[in-house]
Amino acid sequence: MNIGRFKLIITLFGFLTAFHSTAQNDTMYLMKAGIVIDQFAVSEIDSIIFYNPDPDSGFRCGDNLIINHFAGNIAPENKITTYGTVASIPGEPDKCWITSNLGSDHQASAKNDATEASAGWYWQFNRKQGFRHDGSNASPFWSVSWIEENSEWQSSVDPCTLELGAPWRIPTYTEWNNVDLSNGWINWDGAWSSGIKLHAAGFIGYTDGSLNQRGSTGACWSSIQESLWGGLHLYFDHTICETNFYYKAMGFTVRCIR
Repeated sequence: MNIGRFKLIITLFGFLTAFHSTAQNDTMYLMKAGIVIDQFAVSEIDSIIFYNPDPDSGFRCGDNLIINHFAGNIAPENKITTYGTVASIPGEPDKCWITSNLGSDHQASAKNDATEASAGWYWQFNRKQGFRHDGSNASPFWSVSWIEENSEWQSSVDPCTLELGAPWRIPTYTEWNNVDLSNGWINWDGAWSSGIKLHAAGFIGYTDGSLNQRGSTGACWSSIQESLWGGLHLYFDHTICETNFYYKAMGFTVRCIR
């Protein structure tokens, strides 16, 4: 609640109560820009409520989204990122997407951009902890080398929701598949030239936390599992672009949707 507005309610309500006890026939005026837009007899009013709408209600896809990430059990570092957003993507035209990976400094400069700043962070399936990788080491320390559980990616640990706020979330397998097929992506050229601007951020290997193929392949998680050990994702490189499945313990990038 906005504290200033809360105090205003208390003040006005207290004034109204006192005024009501001594001036039953007086009138309360509602004014805007110095003009009376409505009026009520004080005796008819029993409360005053100021409604403060959801601050996200003013967001329109295409606006920039400025997020202050704080290091902890989701973000692996402190960072302020301005995410671009885009809609009208064939296959899912009513959805809004961020145009860079979650945890990136900025949108990639090319399909084979191999920089950490463009790559963003990496996640294991159905885990909220993100990992950054400087090319030599993952942080925080990579400790889970295998995941086997019967679960889709739960909203309570969805890093898109936790870092950007609801209704942002990880795309479903169907959403990735619709976009892939509707755009006719056959390799990373289509994925990069689209409004989503997907690039080859690589991935973290599940066995030892090593960085692999940054600048040559891309893998973005969906929120849907394939099996106890496998999660569905969008994969692309210079020869292929497809929805597929791989080990849940892999560290793949995340692209958020609403």
